Amino acid sequence: MTRLWLRVRRFVCQNVACSAKTFVEQVEGLTRRWARTSETLRRMLTAIGLALAGRAGARLAAALGMPASRDRLIRLVRALPDPPIVPVTVLGVDDFAVRRGHYYGTVLIDCETRRVVDMLPGRDAAPLAAWLDGHPAPKVICRDRASSYAEAACTGAPDAVQVADRFHLWQNLAVAVERCTTQHKSCLDEPAANAGTPAPAGEAAEPTGAMAERRRANHALVHELVAQGAGFRQIARHLGWNHRTVSQYARAATWQELMVEQKRRPSLVDPFKPYLIRRIGEGCLNATVLRREITAQGFAGSYGIVRKFVEQYRTRPELASTIRPPTVRQVTGWICRHPDNLGDRDTQRLQGILDRCPALRTAAELVRAFADMMTHLRGERLAAWIDTAQQAALPGLARFATGLTADLDAVTAGLTLHHSSGPVEGNINRIKMLKRQMYGRAGLDLLRKRTLLAR
Repeated sequence: MTRLWLRVRRFVCQNVACSAKTFVEQVEGLTRRWARTSETLRRMLTAIGLALAGRAGARLAAALGMPASRDRLIRLVRALPDPPIVPVTVLGVDDFAVRRGHYYGTVLIDCETRRVVDMLPGRDAAPLAAWLDGHPAPKVICRDRASSYAEAACTGAPDAVQVADRFHLWQNLAVAVERCTTQHKSCLDEPAANAGTPAPAGEAAEPTGAMAERRRANHALVHELVAQGAGFRQIARHLGWNHRTVSQYARAATWQELMVEQKRRPSLVDPFKPYLIRRIGEGCLNATVLRREITAQGFAGSYGIVRKFVEQYRTRPELASTIRPPTVRQVTGWICRHPDNLGDRDTQRLQGILDRCPALRTAAELVRAFADMMTHLRGERLAAWIDTAQQAALPGLARFATGLTADLDAVTAGLTLHHSSGPVEGNINRIKMLKRQMYGRAGLDLLRKRTLLAR
């Protein structure tokens, strides 16, 4: 241990009204009032706190011979001054969850330098509008399609060009395609599976089950409250729901639009089903023999799984010659994916579905046209695309096209200019990492300090 002995002067205040009766001069860069450590040690502990936060930082500091409690490291981080805010030309705005489902914040990004500018409480229009009023207005604001951010941008920076993010546009389009595919689910069955009386094109089986009943009741309840003149936030407080959930129910014309197909759980026997179906077709219904054969091929499951599979075909032997139809989510992925990224088998199955269902063929053509606009930045074609989608009157897609008209200028700019919210999404992932590092217990003030100052 090294000790430094300093000779400093002590001053006495002659003013009887002053609370500080005596004070000692400080050595710049070495000491400060009430401190028992040097400035160098303080800077090292602060750097550790910024990088690792409390618990992990305390462990590292102790290993380096600088023991400090986690509370002290957090206090050092909170005491740091905010970095100066420089004028921003292209501002990115998006929300993030401080505590998912309960408390959110707004992050502001300089899209040119890809650095966080500031973090605001809440995701309403007022905090962002106040921030824009107190700082030089940016020339471009990249945002998602949330109405609160659009309102704040119009209030705080009316001359700025608002750009709707292409990632969120494509995400919204994929949700619309999934709703359209759900309404035409009967078209997904292979022709062999439709033997007998096929369902008319475009008609889907009525959803059943406990979830369908909840969706039906909640949809009727929300629409009844809306008809009585209640606002979305008032309904959310009354029912104890999230505002976004109430908005989804209120904007859905029918409760069936809210039904999303549940993804089937994979089974250990799935990779061996073609072999088992062929052996069953040859007349082998002995589960023990079949398990022995597929175990030699790498099957690691139990005898019970194979026996259940065999019993299924004993009771319904017609299923042995059928092919399981693709799920709604699979078909949605095929439609929204670039054709060059599809395998030959998926391309063939998608083509068969589009041949059987003119509505889904029209939906696929609309998706391809929108993808071309987005990839080649041809926003001047958006108005014609919206007219075509509305005339097609496809469930989901028609509503998506109508929604674009409410934010037409920002969407057109998003499909024309090269600006995007990519840097914003990257920094939100970083914020999530910092939250997990602090076990999700950090408040917005500490999270903001680490986000702004940790590099």
